[in-house]
Amino acid sequence: MTLHSCTFTTPLGDMLAVASPAGLCLLEFVGQKGLERELAQVQAARGTAVQAGASPILAQTRAEVAEYFAGRRQGFGVALDLVGTAFQLAAWQALLAIPHGQTRSYAQQARSIGQPTATRAVAAANGANKVSIIVPCHRVIGSNGSLTGFGGGLARKQALLALEGRAQQQDLHGI
Repeated sequence: MTLHSCTFTTPLGDMLAVASPAGLCLLEFVGQKGLERELAQVQAARGTAVQAGASPILAQTRAEVAEYFAGRRQGFGVALDLVGTAFQLAAWQALLAIPHGQTRSYAQQARSIGQPTATRAVAAANGANKVSIIVPCHRVIGSNGSLTGFGGGLARKQALLALEGRAQQQDLHGI
């Protein structure tokens, strides 16, 4: 198996994308804290080093992210090859279920995976998400509506939510 990578520019900074033949494994902002650790986790999980190069999945990722930032895409179709524990994968699937333009609290996300007392574990799983934007951890906020935790930084989180039309609104029903 080969892991290919590319870097591309977005309005919020350069992003590194890494894909296996099965799908996108990593999409993070260059220079973000923990990026080297995440890259090492992907390489260890797939048993191979990352090499710069092109792939159809990377091309699709770049195109879809550009469309997202241009306001022409609300969902993503690129295949994913996520690297994480079973619990993390469940938390990330819950992230994928949050519609564009909506937010959820960590408590709501914990309930959605059938783990209502696992709010902190869900927050940790979100923090371990290696596919920014496409697996939308930026759509999870504090129960009080505050912006909390985002590997790319809170300014980027706020910008992503604003792009999605969520600058001043929250969907915190049933907290």
